[in-house]
Amino acid sequence: KNIFRLLAAAVFGAMLFFVACSEDFLDSPAQGALDEGTLANQKGVEATLISAYSMLDGWNDDWGTFSPPWGAAGSNWVWGSVTTDEAYKGSEPGDQGEIQQIELYQWAPGNVYFNVKFRALYEGIARSNATIKLMQSVSDLNEASRIEGEARLLRGHYHFEAWKMWKNVPYYTEADEDFRKANNEDITPNIQADFQFAIDNLPVDQNAIGRVTKGAAQAYLGKLLLYKGDYSKAKEQFDAVVSSGKYALSPCFHDIFTTALENGSEMVFSIQASVNDGDGNGSNGNFADRLNHPHGGSPFGCCGFHQPSQNLVNSHKVDANGLPMPATFNGSDVADTDPVDPRLDWTVGRDGVPFLDWGTHDPTWIRARSWAGPYSSKKFIHGKGQQSTVGWSNVQLSPVNLPFIRYSDVLLMLAECEVELNNLERARELVNMIRSRAASCAQGAAGGAVPIDDASITWATYKIGTYDSPWTDANAARTAVRFERKIELAMEGHRLFDLRRWGIAKEVINNEYLPVEKTKRTYLEATGGFEDRHALYPLPSVQIELSKKEGQPQLVQNAGY
Repeated sequence: KNIFRLLAAAVFGAMLFFVACSEDFLDSPAQGALDEGTLANQKGVEATLISAYSMLDGWNDDWGTFSPPWGAAGSNWVWGSVTTDEAYKGSEPGDQGEIQQIELYQWAPGNVYFNVKFRALYEGIARSNATIKLMQSVSDLNEASRIEGEARLLRGHYHFEAWKMWKNVPYYTEADEDFRKANNEDITPNIQADFQFAIDNLPVDQNAIGRVTKGAAQAYLGKLLLYKGDYSKAKEQFDAVVSSGKYALSPCFHDIFTTALENGSEMVFSIQASVNDGDGNGSNGNFADRLNHPHGGSPFGCCGFHQPSQNLVNSHKVDANGLPMPATFNGSDVADTDPVDPRLDWTVGRDGVPFLDWGTHDPTWIRARSWAGPYSSKKFIHGKGQQSTVGWSNVQLSPVNLPFIRYSDVLLMLAECEVELNNLERARELVNMIRSRAASCAQGAAGGAVPIDDASITWATYKIGTYDSPWTDANAARTAVRFERKIELAMEGHRLFDLRRWGIAKEVINNEYLPVEKTKRTYLEATGGFEDRHALYPLPSVQIELSKKEGQPQLVQNAGY
């Protein structure tokens, strides 16, 4: 779990556009890095592989290259959450204005956040390729296929994340020497080949916690195929994960967001976070997500970003049967007497409700309540006493892992495939599995989990039911699966990518979310909403400039920017 940060990969894979315009950089000796001869052994290869893992959180402990780090976060809280109906930028108007521009769909290619994200992903690709290249020079390498399987899954992950952001991006292998490549080819076949290699060569179980496995590779390949609309082949991969018997839903919804069970049966692949591990800055404690804690009078002291939206809170309202109300949930704000899904108070910090074991959330915990609303992000907050003891505002630094893929995510992606393949009853079964688990526990008065009808719960009426009537209408089933995904995976960085691949981002953002939300958050009046060009993010202008060959850029900007 203790991820350490090596710079060895820079020797082999540092990309021209990460550093400078000069082509001479590729011929210059690396400064402060280990050379290939020193690393060409079993320990060196393994260390270089760990350096590829260490970029999963988007942070390299390098303020000169990855600043501000918040946009590089592996959790995608800026890109997948703040841009949607589930969250606001939060904090106050004058802090991190670049995020506010992203939230308002004022996407300028010169916004530094785009460049930081691009750099972080391609640094991860460079380190993955450095591992593959280095291992080719070690003749007596043990478990070579396993090591290459891990490196290629990581390479596939970083490329997939870049493809989700921009689609039109270059793909790099360990053989590339000139990194000024065009972005005019579909890179998904290469990503698919990486995931398939990982499936064929990774073990079902790993000795070291946090390393990728065959199940993770199958889930990732399924996700890629789902994004491409190949539901039948995606289903094959998700079915393989389910039938493997290696994964199961945790007993309580909140389990996976605790240090005790974060690597339990529900975790498929995650960022491994740690604190108090010898790093004086606490850099392994979800550093790029550290702003997303309550501010002011809270025990965390800073910084109040990534605040849940009123829309998300209202989404947790349920009817008399404990079922969601996709068509009417946002007609009025949640009232104290409204029955709500218990996942609400595991996900959102609300006044008068215990905030895990940190005390009761109250108005002083909000940085600018009239501007960004009354709610705090809660899902990935660590328990009291688990925080870092070092680093700036150390209480923010968290040891709780951040999942890329967890088992409930797999089940919902499988349910989505089943709907599109007209296996509606199987989809209903899968959704009910998740809803039944959600009904098993609620936030308790002392911070832990209790039954949803526990007598100590005085701040809410929790109610959640299952879909007990057969699903016969594909459109209704599709709506139910998508809404379940909104609730189950809220604030986890998936939402915009889901809305875009479903082709409903413009409808949801412009017609359902903004008209209501603009009456609550007046700063949203400045946005024109989701346009066709927002189907992709703009490539960073600096990367286009740095891709030039003989004065001609190799990277072509996405349409509309």
